[in-house]
Amino acid sequence: MAKVTITQVKSIIDRPKNQKLTIKALGLGKISKSVTVELTPQIAGMVNKVQHLVEVKDI
Repeated sequence: MAKVTITQVKSIIDRPKNQKLTIKALGLGKISKSVTVELTPQIAGMVNKVQHLVEVKDI
């Protein structure tokens, strides 16, 4: 699997609870925080759910 870096670029204030929980599950929570993870179907689905709040870069 490919590795990707996911960076939070927008705040989760005033977002639905499921989007807040998805951001927490990805290991994010603050703007500019980044995590590097394997791009599994589960991670891809989570990123798709909050794509307007994060930025994804291939490694």
